[in-house]
Amino acid sequence: MIEFAKHDETTAPEGSKPLIEKSKAAFGRLPGLHAVLAESPAAYEGYQVLHALFLQTSFTDEEKTVVWQTINVENRCHYCVPAHTGIAKAMKVDDAISQALRDETPLPTPKLEALRTFILQVMRGRGDVPEADLKAFLGAGFTRQNVLEVILGLSQKIISNYTNRFAQTPVDPVMQKFAWEPADKAA
Repeated sequence: MIEFAKHDETTAPEGSKPLIEKSKAAFGRLPGLHAVLAESPAAYEGYQVLHALFLQTSFTDEEKTVVWQTINVENRCHYCVPAHTGIAKAMKVDDAISQALRDETPLPTPKLEALRTFILQVMRGRGDVPEADLKAFLGAGFTRQNVLEVILGLSQKIISNYTNRFAQTPVDPVMQKFAWEPADKAA
């Protein structure tokens, strides 16, 4: 296995050092994903910018959680599912939503389920979603803006999910209590 370095402010390339400081200020620590991303200042900054932009979308905190976790679970990201479980708790998202996303069981509202369904259609169809399915998404109370915001969230999560796959980033100690395995592995 090819190992990826986990950088800190003493080992990171110059361009990543201010990004590390920004992460530490935001999280009170340097998340493992960020330590890996520090190898590439451009990838690290891209991830941070996409994350900040996604937080500014019109989605509620529950909907943001559905976007993030649907993508994380579909991509089987061992690191991001626990991390976003902790983030959802910090955002005061109902644990029932997090559990349904982690277990791939029905969400508590038809609107949230429509969001998850649409995200999976976008991912599995690589952006080719039949018009009837797009109309169903819009009919569930979402907008054209939300379509684009799903794509933004997907862009952010591709960086983290794929980085964690390549690097086999260990789950941060603070998130280990939310450890996760795909439903088909846990059975």
